[in-house]
Amino acid sequence: MKQAKSNGRSERRDAAENRQRILDVAFTLFELQGVEDVSMNQIAAEAQIGSGTLYRRYHNKSELCMDLIKDSKELLFEDIEVYQEENAARPPAERLRGLLALFIKFKEKNAQLLAGIENSFSSGAQSRTESPLYIELHELVVRLFEEMAAQNGDPQPDSVFRTDMLLTALSSNSYLFQKNMRGLSPESILEQLCQTFI
Repeated sequence: MKQAKSNGRSERRDAAENRQRILDVAFTLFELQGVEDVSMNQIAAEAQIGSGTLYRRYHNKSELCMDLIKDSKELLFEDIEVYQEENAARPPAERLRGLLALFIKFKEKNAQLLAGIENSFSSGAQSRTESPLYIELHELVVRLFEEMAAQNGDPQPDSVFRTDMLLTALSSNSYLFQKNMRGLSPESILEQLCQTFI
């Protein structure tokens, strides 16, 4: 009986060690080569684990990238919650601007991993709108647009459509195009988004 428990603990420890090794290797490879140029097989080989072990834990690079930004994502939503609570008396347009500023800061810090998540979703059966990050952000932005509509006396708010368009403008491809090809700074992108959508 004791041996079975010991084996169970040992398996859990091995799984945790494998997970950490996978994350460390993936992060290093992504930093050196970019998410798009690194294959799952390469990660498995570098982590010295079988491909089957890797795919049992992560079905694709999107899941791996999500795990790598998990802590940052949780901090982002904690920061947004604190910001919204501290500024609850301010108009919803101002609170939306603050939310966007926090998200752009998060995007700057995690640009490659976010692009990897979105690219994996767009190349598979799922779309980026099904990622947990998109869904959580979408709910928050819709609520703020609905508050703005109520404040303006709009009986038929287009909150979902406006949110979809805003988050499309913030997708990695669009954001990086504005930054790298148009030469806009993160602050300029924020300003343009606010002028367009708020």
